[in-house]
Amino acid sequence: MINKKMYELGSNRSAIRDLFEYGKTLANKIGKENVFDFTLGNPSVPCPNEVNEYIANLVLTDAVSTHGYTSAQGDLATREAIVNYNARRYGFTLDANLIYMTCGAAAALTIVLRSIISNEGEEVVAFAPYFPEYKVFVENAGGTLKVTPADEVNFETNFDMLKKIVSPKTQAVIINSPNNPSGTVYSEETIIKLSKFLNEKQAEYGHPIYLLADEPYREILFDGATCPFLPKYYDNTIICYSYSKALSLPGERIGYIAISPKCENASELYYAVCGAGRSLGYVCAPSLFQKVVAKYCDVTSNPQIYKDNRDELISMLTSLGFSCVNPKGAFYLFMKSPISDAKEFSNYAKTLGLLLVPSDTFGVEGYVRLATCVSKETVVNSKPAFTKLAEKYLK
Repeated sequence: MINKKMYELGSNRSAIRDLFEYGKTLANKIGKENVFDFTLGNPSVPCPNEVNEYIANLVLTDAVSTHGYTSAQGDLATREAIVNYNARRYGFTLDANLIYMTCGAAAALTIVLRSIISNEGEEVVAFAPYFPEYKVFVENAGGTLKVTPADEVNFETNFDMLKKIVSPKTQAVIINSPNNPSGTVYSEETIIKLSKFLNEKQAEYGHPIYLLADEPYREILFDGATCPFLPKYYDNTIICYSYSKALSLPGERIGYIAISPKCENASELYYAVCGAGRSLGYVCAPSLFQKVVAKYCDVTSNPQIYKDNRDELISMLTSLGFSCVNPKGAFYLFMKSPISDAKEFSNYAKTLGLLLVPSDTFGVEGYVRLATCVSKETVVNSKPAFTKLAEKYLK
């Protein structure tokens, strides 16, 4: 017999991936130039030249070492480079012996959740809008995802609802800033307030509540926004980081877990992370890209095109009568659907060649997400289709 739960996950793609695959089929029918695909967060900015040159040099001059195994938890030099980078940038010293290299942030979250959920039904809290795979990751670890409804004023944290949701079963809270899908960057005031609340609940319940910092977009910020470094505010923080967006390396799957040295029982937690990685087969992240990270963890791709596309889209869409949430980071734009049923709105947009992800999949109703990491031509050439969309719903 096959595992029915796994069958369901495999046979029913996420709404994002489903739309992306639909777009490829549609492009074959009506021409790629007539499809305006805003679905997938696939960086359109190239990887920095020096990184590509370094990769080529490694492969040509040191292929044996480059393609060999590293330590299960990752190469020490790479982990030390990460410590040094974060110390320089954020003034906080991590510990190389509490860092575990992973195949991106998804693997990092999966490992961490497996390491902190001990009993069936223990709970993890996320804030809507949230990345839909959180539910898959939490349930696969034996937990239950509890979602705090969105604060549609600023899309940060709905503290009134959070107070009702956190319980003695709460093992962790996931925070994703800059946020996918809204582009919200959580303010320092919010982080301080959240830290105070979680510290109070830890004392009340007598066990740690971990703050999982899901941070693949941490380097992509606009308009002078800053992203608070969570270990400076809350001791029981675990960072789940990815270089997919910062270095435009999404297909290479490289990231890390960093447990704050101030975390309660940090060493024991790290052993649990190592054990979870082992049990899942997530050991020895790609050696080639560990070497890349060790040398270029302080380099980022140029995010200007994302800002330019954001500005162009907001100007275009608001001039047509649509309402948008102005993102301060990441490369997404949350647009208000003119009808309550975002799926219906998205389905009609498909008939115009516009692929927009309905917000239901992110735990919020009445919005669609546009990925702004597309070509300039896609943005400019989509205007006639958006104009028709506005004529349908706003005229």
